[in-house]
Amino acid sequence: MASSTSSPAPGSRSKKPLGKMADWFRQALSRKPTKKPVSPESAPSDVSQPSSPDSPPSLGRSSEVSPIPTPSHGGADGGGGGSSSSGRWSKDYDVCVCHSEEDLVAAQELVSYLEGGAASLRCFLQLRDATPGGAIVSELCHALSSSHCRVLLITPGFLRDPWCRFQMLQALSEAPGAEGRTIPLMSGLSRAAYPAELRYMYFVDGRGPERGFRQVKEAVMRYLQTLG
Repeated sequence: MASSTSSPAPGSRSKKPLGKMADWFRQALSRKPTKKPVSPESAPSDVSQPSSPDSPPSLGRSSEVSPIPTPSHGGADGGGGGSSSSGRWSKDYDVCVCHSEEDLVAAQELVSYLEGGAASLRCFLQLRDATPGGAIVSELCHALSSSHCRVLLITPGFLRDPWCRFQMLQALSEAPGAEGRTIPLMSGLSRAAYPAELRYMYFVDGRGPERGFRQVKEAVMRYLQTLG
């Protein structure tokens, strides 16, 4: 007697496993991958990562985030340069030349020498640079206080002139004991005639090369270098 249970058709046994496998693949493909944060250590070195304000800059790009240093203002040359409120440029003149009226020609030659060349020293010459109508004493005091150095052109005429003696004493009172600021240039006098008020400082001998002008210029430049 034939059994009522029908035997499965050929190939029907493989449909069920294949169907389950297809369902598994569909579920696997439908799953979205979970995004994991990438740490800076695991990030490739050749890929630039956005940095937060709190994160320190990488060593390789430190030049992009480092603040630009503020330039220092110390000097005149600017400065390079230098600052207009310090150093050489803090005063209007580098040298104030004190002389007698009869030595005006020699004083003009000295000023021409100091102002020439690369140094271009700024000189105050009374008859040339004093303010017209200004009081003589006030102009002298202003010139001395506005100059770094003072050159005293000491000659026989200088020693005979009471006004020159006043200039000398005023120059000394402006910078008492300041080495290098007051420069005596003695011309036409013996060592014995050197003023007693200046005995504590060396003088430039006007009988030397270029009448001592070069030594005066070097002395002024040496002092200006100390100003920074």
